[in-house]
This record gives sequence, structure tokens and C-alpha cells, in this order.
Amino acid sequence: MKEDKINDAKLTENEIYKLKPTTCCFTGHRSQKLPWKFNENDKRFFDMKARTKIEIEKAIANGYTTFISGMALGFDMLCAELVLELKKDNPNIKLIGALPCKNQQKLWIHEQQKRYGNLLKQLDGIRCKYDAYNGSECMLERNRYMIDNSSLCIALFNGLHGGTESTINYAKNQGLKLVIIKPLSEDGSVKKDVVEFFDLLNKINNKK
Repeated sequence: MKEDKINDAKLTENEIYKLKPTTCCFTGHRSQKLPWKFNENDKRFFDMKARTKIEIEKAIANGYTTFISGMALGFDMLCAELVLELKKDNPNIKLIGALPCKNQQKLWIHEQQKRYGNLLKQLDGIRCKYDAYNGSECMLERNRYMIDNSSLCIALFNGLHGGTESTINYAKNQGLKLVIIKPLSEDGSVKKDVVEFFDLLNKINNKK
């Protein structure tokens, strides 16, 4: 295991932690776990993207200037792209990439690797603790790092058990503000049991 690293630049680990009160992180499902998979021409993808952009804009309006993305395929990379888009009119915004390992893109197809590489070049900081993928350990460590350095978490969650659910629960236990975005299902609706889960989660969040 290597020591924590930040790219040449720009922001150190300590500087990132000091920005915690105005830092927002993202957690959400990878493309293969979403109803539309990798089809970014699906109307449900456009719906999710529009709602996510609105939540990021709200965060910026509320004083959030630093954003942390785990840079995985799916929601993570979409959020990074949206932050970079909004950064054009808000130059004070910083985008940090919290990578689970140096080679997380190793098995991705060429187009995905190219998209990922383009995003890495535009980050204000890169945090990466592991050189290579070592199973759930590096993913869990990355997720906890993002939560531990943020005060707001925007999540895309469809109710399935897994890493996103665990990250949401950890964020809740750490006292973060939570914004949950619910992806539409195949018929364009949100399942009843998922709605009930989110309603309960939002009630808990609003009591803080």
C-alpha cells in the first residue's frame, strides 16, 4: 500500500480536509446496475442527469465549492462532467477525484478509458491510496474517504443492496446532509417500496 497521493498540484490532503464544510461528494450506481445500462440516449438517463445538475446547482448556491467524485463508470463520472460544466461559470469550484486504485479503468473499453483520461486531466486534485485493485477493500476505503471529507452527499440510489447503500448509511451515521436521487424504472416510475425507503430516509435526514 502506498502513502496517500495528490497530483502535482493544486490541493494537498490537509487542504482538502479543511474544505470539508463546503465539500460535496457523490455516490451512486455504476452504469450496469441502472435500468438504462450504458445507453445515454435513454430518456431516463436524461431525466436523472437533469435532476442531478439541479442538485449540484443548489449545492453551489448554498456555498459548496469543492466536489469529490469516485470517478467510476456511471453516476460518478457523470457528476464529474456536470461539475466541470458548471465550473466554466464558477471558476472557484474545485473537483477532486478520489480513486479506489490507479488502474480502476484497466478492464474498461477504449472509449470509456478515453473519457476517463480526459476527466483526470481536468481535476484539481487526485487522491489515490492503492496502486492496483484489491477487491472491496480499496472501494470501501475510497467511499469512506469521500464521506469523511464532505458535509453533503448527493446520491443516486435505486434501493438495491451494495456499495451505494453502504456509503449512504455511512454518510447518514457521520451526520452528512443527504440528497437522494431516485432513478426511474423501465416503465418510467419509481417502485413503491423504494419510494417508502426514501421517504423514511429523508425524514431521518430532515431531523438533523
